Amino acid sequence: MDFEAFFAKTPATLDEIRIRVSHALQRHPLCRNVKFEIVSTPRTSRGGNWTVSLRSVEPGAVWEASDIVADIQAAYELAAAA
Repeated sequence: MDFEAFFAKTPATLDEIRIRVSHALQRHPLCRNVKFEIVSTPRTSRGGNWTVSLRSVEPGAVWEASDIVADIQAAYELAAAA
């Protein structure tokens, strides 16, 4: 079994990542009012090349929003510009 392919992140554009984060936050009742921004960053040693800046998060939604974003960050990487 090719474990690298199994754990590989899916390439996505900033707009695709923004839509995925938005839809995921909208599905959670505490996170529906969370405001966020997707930011492109230099690639890290762990492979990440984008992050989410959470703004306007209600106190009861902080952990849930962070968990949702972490799950999406684990699954997607910013696609190289063509």
